[in-house]
Amino acid sequence: MNFGNKKDILVFIEQNGGKMLKAGIESITPAITLGHSLGGKVTALLIGTENQNSVKRLQGLGADKIVSVEGPSFSDGCSDAFFYALSQMAEKYDPAAVLAADSPLGRELTARLSALKSVSCIHGALSLHMQDTSTPVWTLQAYGGSIMNDVAPCTAPFTATVRSGAFRKPEASGQKAEITEESVTVPKDVIRSQVIKSVKEISEEINLEDAKAVVSGGRGMGSKENFKLVEELADVLGGVVGATRPAIESGWVSRAHQVGQSGKTVKPALYIACGISGAVQHISGMEGSGYIVAVNKDEDAPIFDIADAGIVGDAMQVLPVMIEEIKKRKTGAN
Repeated sequence: MNFGNKKDILVFIEQNGGKMLKAGIESITPAITLGHSLGGKVTALLIGTENQNSVKRLQGLGADKIVSVEGPSFSDGCSDAFFYALSQMAEKYDPAAVLAADSPLGRELTARLSALKSVSCIHGALSLHMQDTSTPVWTLQAYGGSIMNDVAPCTAPFTATVRSGAFRKPEASGQKAEITEESVTVPKDVIRSQVIKSVKEISEEINLEDAKAVVSGGRGMGSKENFKLVEELADVLGGVVGATRPAIESGWVSRAHQVGQSGKTVKPALYIACGISGAVQHISGMEGSGYIVAVNKDEDAPIFDIADAGIVGDAMQVLPVMIEEIKKRKTGAN
């Protein structure tokens, strides 16, 4: 794939309420891979009303350069203003690729930029590998997560969005990025829609993506009362509760806990699947975990195909034993 003189990677780091999106920071990781392969550098782009705190947090996270665009026009939700600023920065820095979080805003901006430039657009990337030194191959889900599809852009440059949890956050280092402040004045006729009012959804705050241990329950737990065993096991492990879609639709736990195609993608050091058969929609959101333990009474359940350790048995009988044993070991350690 011929990128010509284009070598650098531009990463749009989305902010919401003054805080950077996790997937935005994670987008730096594939950007570093691309930059190294092409012999270029990574530029992190912040667009907002006040970027100072985010600039400080981005230092040492792998970007060679941080570009900050500030102004009253760039309030949360004003996609027309964001797109104008992004297109101006893409024109000025002329990158080989523009990456962003796979959020509603990230998908909109990359799609619009691709349409403007007539270049390839890839959404919802889960992984990246280089077929050779200049051909990036992205892995995406297709048909509701039932298959994984490898896609390579057919143009250079191209745009891509990265799904939350698909890539690790870049390792912190002592490397200091060059900071550049850019001024962008948004013409009035560019703004075709405005956000009049934002209403924050009141929901349970669950940090599934950063958890080191996730204990998930599925339909096999049988009832809300039985699902409390999943919550107790997660508690004694110091982990977070996850769930499949059937468990959530049964009302056993809130949707904030959902892992899978229509939920969160997680990669904890330890993932325990309780009463989960292993539908592809769920597996696609957790198969990158460090160590997977499956508990299911059906020895032919697909979840065992990806598990590092499997327990064939009734979760309602197995989990109490696991909980008690972990408690004993923790007490002994103290």
